Amino acid sequence: MNILMTNRGREKLCKAHAGDIELPAVKYIAFGTGGVDENRIPIPVTGEEVALRNEEYRMELTHHFPLPTTCEYLSDLDKTILPNKYISELGFFDEEEELVMYSTFLEKGKDDDMEFNFAIKEVF
Repeated sequence: MNILMTNRGREKLCKAHAGDIELPAVKYIAFGTGGVDENRIPIPVTGEEVALRNEEYRMELTHHFPLPTTCEYLSDLDKTILPNKYISELGFFDEEEELVMYSTFLEKGKDDDMEFNFAIKEVF
């Protein structure tokens, strides 16, 4: 899965590198059902997104593993979260609750007795 940094995320990163702001940490992951078109094809990501198209669930990230050129974020959706939904988009929000990374993908059906585990790498 390719996840794209949004224009707002790039702007914050640039300002932080310039010393103008302190970069807010990535704090939340959100899952949605609006990442595909009527033909069930993933909608291209532009970087202009400021929200998920159809956000269904947001949670605080609890596990991350920073490495020299990547940071891996882990997220688990237990059986009670989004049962019988078709997840097709996800986004990362920072501490200021602004969307800083976004992805669309083929629908992933989640049965009501199923757990999902996501491992997403941010590559620098």
